[in-house]
Formats: sequence, structure tokens, C-alpha cells
Amino acid sequence: MAKGSIRVQTENIFPIIKKFLYSDHEIFVRELVSNAVDASRKLKTLSSIGEAKGDLGDLRIDVELDVKEKTLSIIDRGVGMTQEEVDKYLNQVAFSGAEEFLKKYKGQNEENIIGKFGLGFYSAFMVSERVEVYTKSFKDEPATYWSCDGSPEFELYSIEKPDRGTKIVLHINEESKEFLDADRIKGILTKFCRFLPVPIYFIDKNAVTEDKEKEGAEEEKPINNTTPAWTKKPADLSKEDYENFYKELYPFGETPLFWIHLNVDYPFNLTGILYFPKIKQSYEIQKDKIQLYSNQVFVTDEVKDIVPEFLMLLHGVIDSPDIPLNVSRSYLQGDPNVKKINAHITKKVADKLEEIFRNERPSFEEKWESLGLFVKYGMMTDDKFLDKANKFLVMEDALEQDGKKKFYTLDEYKMEAETLQKNKDGKVVVLYTTDPVQQDAYIQSAQRKGYKVIKMETLVDAAFINQMETKWENVQFTRVDADITENLIDKNEEQSSVLSKEEEEKLRGLFGIQIPELHVTVEVKGLSTDAPPVVATRPEFMRRMKDMGAMGGGMASWYANMPDEVTLTVNGNHKIYQALLKEDDTQMQEKQVKNLADLALLGQGLLKGNALTSFINRSVELMQGEKKSDLVIEA
Repeated sequence: MAKGSIRVQTENIFPIIKKFLYSDHEIFVRELVSNAVDASRKLKTLSSIGEAKGDLGDLRIDVELDVKEKTLSIIDRGVGMTQEEVDKYLNQVAFSGAEEFLKKYKGQNEENIIGKFGLGFYSAFMVSERVEVYTKSFKDEPATYWSCDGSPEFELYSIEKPDRGTKIVLHINEESKEFLDADRIKGILTKFCRFLPVPIYFIDKNAVTEDKEKEGAEEEKPINNTTPAWTKKPADLSKEDYENFYKELYPFGETPLFWIHLNVDYPFNLTGILYFPKIKQSYEIQKDKIQLYSNQVFVTDEVKDIVPEFLMLLHGVIDSPDIPLNVSRSYLQGDPNVKKINAHITKKVADKLEEIFRNERPSFEEKWESLGLFVKYGMMTDDKFLDKANKFLVMEDALEQDGKKKFYTLDEYKMEAETLQKNKDGKVVVLYTTDPVQQDAYIQSAQRKGYKVIKMETLVDAAFINQMETKWENVQFTRVDADITENLIDKNEEQSSVLSKEEEEKLRGLFGIQIPELHVTVEVKGLSTDAPPVVATRPEFMRRMKDMGAMGGGMASWYANMPDEVTLTVNGNHKIYQALLKEDDTQMQEKQVKNLADLALLGQGLLKGNALTSFINRSVELMQGEKKSDLVIEA
């Protein structure tokens, strides 16, 4: 049996790095600037424990573009490297100086160090035909020069360099000319480095030359905010600070409703600020608005594993060095910490919403139009959130009271509806409207009986209703137009009609008109005399299935193409039928019945196109008739 070591052919390393390690070539800017930040923060750590002597000076990072020379340089004033360290860190692929530093100085107030894998430097070869390094250590040793063209061959020797720190010069290759464009580099810096903790300056050497010829050139400013709001303590931030930071993140966004400041150091490290944006009914759901950072380095806005799905509509920033990333920092890796962070964010959001509801209920209700979408989505997808949200979910009354909106929690609605809205199975029937304007007649009819009707008109309400009926005990939802008002609560009370059996059968036959787009069921009942002559209702179950089918609801999708189910309830006690049944002109009688049916369908929004045109023409024709005009107007 033979034993040995696997030998890695170094000639194969650079092609792998250049083609496969980093999926996006612009990443090299982030990696090299992050290394420069590490060098600066290492120096601060060493200074704080007395290992680095003297004045630290201006710990800034310069990203310098020289289009004429086809170079891009990253310059720092950090710890620098000795020749031995250059050989150790640059000539041994994947030997991470950052990781070694953390192990050596763990527990000694070390600054957060970004690099972990030791491969970031080599990303430079994705865009360079040659890379040069000029570096001088904070130690009293000669400066060093290193150069490599992407092959295993390199140059390494001592040079003269007056200043501490490192300068990396990338000679951009022909395939990567895009990185010689100033706007392109500024865009990458803004994307990945806008919140790094060391000031970063972008210098376009050609533009600088032109500016020198002009008077009153603008003062040099860093491209980054080194102390973003999430890195500070909540006690040190004002309402204005939070809102200004939101504008920094989303310059064209509306002022957010409120925010949650995350600050956890056990059992994982997590900081950040999550904002609740304003959401309108016509809002198109946009995810990927939360940005993930690791030690203030932008990683991604794909945060679906860290942030619960229902909170993907939030905006803001999450920063955690404990989030496991792959070698290119582009993708999250499976890890228990991710689930813990997800659960913690859910709890923090639920606690914040409950606190606002408890202490500032009027303000909470004012924001409900936007908050409702988050809360309902969360209640459907997360049972732990559901348990908490049952306390602060509110439902808006369909009609205002004294010019003010009225809201009920679930428990409050149950108390209001306890007497009148329990069905034969002992369930509280929650009456709701999806369109208060379209369904106004049904709402008013229900309210005359003392029923409470709430609004359910958001993007998620159809699914929300279906799920809550399975999660809430003894609750049933019924849309206010699902049946005649007398039958909404399913009490099966007998209604008597003044019509004879023969007259009821004749009416049923007259209303039995075939409509291709609808499946119509006709019933004659003795409703109150002030109820409409005909009421069109859409049975709750069939309408829900059709709505779900229209949204692509799995097995229910075939319902989407089926005709709408409609019940026409003819009010046998309405006085209009006393005259209509005595009408001798059969043709006129049919026209009047057709108009009454169309009026009911119009109230449900089911009269469209040619059917609507026919109704208008027929109405004009009937109104012009001398004998029956009073009858039609009364209808």
C-alpha cells in the first residue's frame, strides 16, 4: 500500500481563477479594495496594542485610473508586507494572511477583518495581463517589488519606497477594456464599497490633469460613508438619521413607515436596519431590496435564505460576519446560523409590530394599508409569526363611522359579531368585501341587519382567507355578495312569498334565460318588500375556486375557464311582479324580465360587452313605451 500527497499543478491554478472562481469579473475591485481595508485595520489593531509605533497618518485608500497607461491601481497606507510575507502570501495560492492574523491576535481588540479565503488577490488576474505590487511594511525592513503575468513565474526583489503601505498596479488586458472607463469603476466602487470603514478615493489621472488647468476645482471627497447608520447604536441615532440613511440607500424612495434596528452579538453577530416601505394597492411586488453586507462589504441582494420570505418586501441592510459565504462571497452556504438569523429577524419584526400596535394603535391603523400586506403574507407562511400577529392583525370596516375608519382585531370582530353572525355550526361568519364601491348595495343591506362587513381587497387576501379558515378556530369567511342578505349567515330561516305556487313557477320560467358566459340558477323567495326585485349573488365556494384558478392555483386552474356561477334570487314580495305577471304582451313581459335580470347582473359587474349594449338599448326602448314606462322606472 502506497501513501503520498496530492500534487497540484500550479500552471492550472490561474486559468481556474480567471474563468471559474469568480462568476463576475467586476468582483476584483471589491476583493482588492477589501484587502486594502484589511491592511488598514490590521495597522490600527497593531497600533492599539503597541506593536506598530508612530503616527498612523491618513489611513485612506486610493483607486487610481490611468487610461493612457492602461492601468488601475489600488493604494493603501496599511501594514504593508515584508519580502518574506510577499513570498508567503502571494506565492502560495490560498494562504490567507487575514485568517492567520485573526488567529494570532484573537481577543486583542482586533478590527473586523474581511478576507478569509486568501484568494481575493488573484482575482486581479481575471482582467490583467500583468500585476505589480509595491509594498513597504510598518516594520523597519526594505520595501519589496513583486510582479507576475498570470503564469507560475514571478519577479521578487527589494526596492526603494518611502511610504508605508501597498500599491497594486493592474495592467488591464485587451478583453477587459471596460475597466478603463471611469464611470464603470465608480459604479463598481459605489456598489461594493460605499460603506467600507476606511475612506476610499477614486482618482482619474487624466481628469485630474484637466482639472488642474481649471480654477475652483471641487474639493476631494471619498466615495464611501465609513460610518453608516447600522454601525452605530440606536441610542445615538435620531429619526432624521434613519430617514437620511434610507435616502442614501434609495434616493428616489418615499419616506418609510418605520424601521427596525438589528443589533445582536450572541449566538451570532448581526447588525442592520430594516425599513417598512409604503405599499399601495397597485404596487408591483419588488424583492431584492435588502442588501447583505459582511463587515461593511457588499455581498449580494439575494437574501432569501436569511430573510423570511414574507419580509422580502422590506428595504434596508443586514450585516453579519457569521453568514457563511462561498469562496467568491457570491452565494450563501448551508449553515445553522442562517436559520437562526432568519428566526431572529422574524421575532424582531413581530415584536416591533406588536409594540407599535400596543402603544400607538391610531398610528398603526393609519399605516395598515401598507403593513397589511406584510402581516398577512407572514401569517400565511410562518406559524410562529402567525401566533404573534393574531394580536395585532386588524380588519377595516367597509364603511366609515362618523367620517373615520374603524378597525377590529380578530377578537374584537368576534365580540361584535357574536350575537348576529354565528351560523348553525357555531362558527362566526366574517363578512367581507373585495370591492366596497362595486358591492356597496350588498354592504348596506348587510349593515341594515346589524352585520359587520370588513374590507379584504389586497393582493394576498384571497389566499389569506383560505388559509385562515384552516388556522383560526370557528371562523368562516363569506363575501357579502355570496347570497341574499337573509341567507348570508346560513340560518336557513324560512321566507314566505305572497305569490302562489303557480305564479312562482311562472316567474322562475321567465327568468330562466340562457346566458353563454354565465351559469345561472334562479330561485324565487319572499324577501322584504323594500329589497330589490332581483338580487344576483355568486356562491362563495365556486367564486373562490374560479378566482384561485385565474391566479394559477394548481388543481383549481381549470375553474378559470368555466362560466361564472350566478344565483338570481327573485323577490316574490316586490310589488313590481303584481303588474308584470298580469302583462298580456308576452314580448314586453320578457323584455321587462330581461332588464330586471340585467340590472342585477350589472350590480355584480357581470354585464359587459354586447350584453351591456343590449341592456342600454332595451332600457331606452322600454322607457319610450307609454304603457309600461312607470313600471320600468320603478324597477
